Amino acid sequence: MPPARRSRTDSPASASSPAELPALHLTRFLPYRLSVLANTVSHTLAKLYEKRFGITIPEWRIIAVLGGGETMSAGEIAQRTAMDKVQVSRAISRMLESALILRESGDTDRRKALLTLTPKALAIYAEIVPMALTYEEEVTDALSIDERAQLDTLLSKLQARADQLAARPAPVSAQVDED
Repeated sequence: MPPARRSRTDSPASASSPAELPALHLTRFLPYRLSVLANTVSHTLAKLYEKRFGITIPEWRIIAVLGGGETMSAGEIAQRTAMDKVQVSRAISRMLESALILRESGDTDRRKALLTLTPKALAIYAEIVPMALTYEEEVTDALSIDERAQLDTLLSKLQARADQLAARPAPVSAQVDED
């Protein structure tokens, strides 16, 4: 006999009426606010370099990470930039076609490709960094020096806590009775 299907009214989410559920005010919900702020800042900055240099946000992030002269694998870049591997892979493909990065096999692991910036990308980096720092200054001008220091401390604490929560094992979902 096939398992009985739950009706919509049997689900735990519908056990309470909307008036009994806790309210979620999206405009005051921290994850939403951080996401909107990050997107606004990122896209505003992107307007400064997309048209002039023809690079995307993921490409800029890769240039920024490698701009200090480092050599990294695609996986290391994904981890450092918090971008997913597919996004990094697509950006790397475009950057290879545009001669912005070089890919070399690793000395110890030939399967691990190491990426470095070309002189063309380093020139872009040298032009964008002052623009990015000026933009950061303009955004943080809304804060006093003490508030900037507090913000830095608070963001570090929130990131550390988010990392802890992300490392937790996922909760085991409730089992559905099939009687």
